[in-house]
Amino acid sequence: MGDIQRISPQEANEKMAEGWTYVDVRTVEEFAEGHPAGAVNVPLAHAGPTGMTPNPEFVSVMEGRFGKEGKIVVGCKSGGRSMRAAQALVANGFSHVLEQRAGWDGAHGPFGQRAEPGWSRTGLPVEQGQPTGRSWQDVQKAQNPSR
Repeated sequence: MGDIQRISPQEANEKMAEGWTYVDVRTVEEFAEGHPAGAVNVPLAHAGPTGMTPNPEFVSVMEGRFGKEGKIVVGCKSGGRSMRAAQALVANGFSHVLEQRAGWDGAHGPFGQRAEPGWSRTGLPVEQGQPTGRSWQDVQKAQNPSR
């Protein structure tokens, strides 16, 4: 899985300008607090009373929404979840996946220091809330209209 290209927030923004879709894999709550402008929320896991629970629909919803040929940049809070998401997508046959290594907040070094600023700390365009058509609820509903 070492073949996943990791890119900076600035590079992710440039890819979005070229037509790539930024998929924020953080929880619904984290996404609502702030995300890259234009991002789509497909959580890799959901927050629950006992901690994080894997989202069993992640890969199927991604395939339904973007297809395996979709050009996708995945991002999260600091790079951990997005790398796991990118690995899951590549393992399931997705061919155009980039991982935004510093996430929303920033990548951290071995002693907790900020090693690279994330999207929110670079002056790139941001949004808050649950944008129509790009919130997890809307993405999920589009894949299964009977919800």
